[in-house]
Amino acid sequence: MTPARSDSTSTTGGDLTIPPSVRAFVRARLGIDPRALGAFRIGLGLVVVADLLVLRAPGLRTFYTDRGIRPRGRFSDARAVVTPRRFRIPLGASSPARGHRAVRDVRLVGYRSRIAALGSALLLASLHARNPYLVNGGDTILVSLLVLAAFLPLDSMWSLRRRPDPRRGETRIDEEHRITTTATAIVLLHVVSIYAINAILKFRSDAWMSGVAVRRIFRLEDFVYLFGPMLAEQTAALTAINWLWTVTLSASVLLILTTGWLRAAIGVAFVVSHLGMAATMRLGAFPYVMVAAVLLFVPPRMWDRLAEFASRTDPAGRLESIAWERRSGHTAASMPSGVAVWPRLRRGGRLAGVVFLVGFALSIGCWQVVAAGLVDAPAATTDGELDGASWAFFAPNPPDSYSWYVIEADRGTGDPIDLVDGGTVDFDRPADAMDRYPTTLWKRYGTKTRGAGEAHREPAVAYFCDRAPADVESVTIYRFDQPVDADGPVGEPIRRERITAACG
Repeated sequence: MTPARSDSTSTTGGDLTIPPSVRAFVRARLGIDPRALGAFRIGLGLVVVADLLVLRAPGLRTFYTDRGIRPRGRFSDARAVVTPRRFRIPLGASSPARGHRAVRDVRLVGYRSRIAALGSALLLASLHARNPYLVNGGDTILVSLLVLAAFLPLDSMWSLRRRPDPRRGETRIDEEHRITTTATAIVLLHVVSIYAINAILKFRSDAWMSGVAVRRIFRLEDFVYLFGPMLAEQTAALTAINWLWTVTLSASVLLILTTGWLRAAIGVAFVVSHLGMAATMRLGAFPYVMVAAVLLFVPPRMWDRLAEFASRTDPAGRLESIAWERRSGHTAASMPSGVAVWPRLRRGGRLAGVVFLVGFALSIGCWQVVAAGLVDAPAATTDGELDGASWAFFAPNPPDSYSWYVIEADRGTGDPIDLVDGGTVDFDRPADAMDRYPTTLWKRYGTKTRGAGEAHREPAVAYFCDRAPADVESVTIYRFDQPVDADGPVGEPIRRERITAACG
């Protein structure tokens, strides 16, 4: 006879049963409220739309096509510049915009969100590979979050997916329910690791530990804007921000270790910090990407409070009618015998997904640890094009200078002209260094290519020759570096002639 199984046994069908208290502990820390997933999906969608339309679309032809400043055929070292064809989605002058419009629309409304997230990640990665000098840490974080989002139930809330019908026996998830999967755990740990790496770098920095790092950052005229110049004069406020941001980064591990209102308070601190960055510095998509990521940590209790507020402002209950549905997996018993193989395929697919998620998280984490300089790596493993794509963000040491460019066009007769603004050539320090860059993309490209070789400068000067007036005989590109410290500019700008080329 087979012995009867005790109700207190720790196994069921050969699998270890996790005690309810442990399940609750893990769910509270590594689970995500469906409303947070919906907000995260909408936030990422808005960031991708803004990144494409506001930042990149005006410069698509200039920076991403062969008619612009980086024609693929003009580089002598194609291996270091151009992504291999088999790993690159072909991009034309307008195809990236069309592709992004197609996927961002369905991601925002929550239709086929996983496919849209993966499609966005592939398109963005292809765009970044076409011109790595326009990539920063916020861009790599955005792509990594889109890849991870493809494994999350993004349409669990506020989406166009079919709604559950209680009359047909379909269930409605309890408001305290958290979706807890390998993907939710990895995406939360991924976000915390971004902050944790930056916190470690801050503690290894003399500038940050002496309280002068933020003061030096706000002396970089090509970074600060909007309220930044006004804040740059508030020495005491900048010193306080230096320490508050360091403490906030150090508390990032509590986003995983704590729950309830303490987690919510830490999340609010990060959101306020990132919005402050967006209002004072040119950091691209980074602040907005991180605000969307922090939404994943908002606990059910805070969503409940928001729901109560919404119910008072929406007495008709239109918002409350948006429900989410618990997904129940199919079993062999509920299927015709001819398709009983599907559960095995689904289990295999889930296992493959877990393996991919773990491998992806580990690989990108190792890459960032190396890029941040936390471990020594052979010189051959580093890529100068992506030096600025790490999660260091002004750490361990913020820049000690900013730069601008003068594009001098010699017409043979008469005074040279400046191709940036069409006026006379002026080698004095400008009142605002950003006046020397037509757009933010130009500023990013100029900053990232400061140490680039001749292969990058030749197509740049050819680009300006092609767009110069017909009487221009030669073009010379100068770069000026202005050293700074916590109190402002130090000494005179340093002029460096980059390249001269004959036109025509």
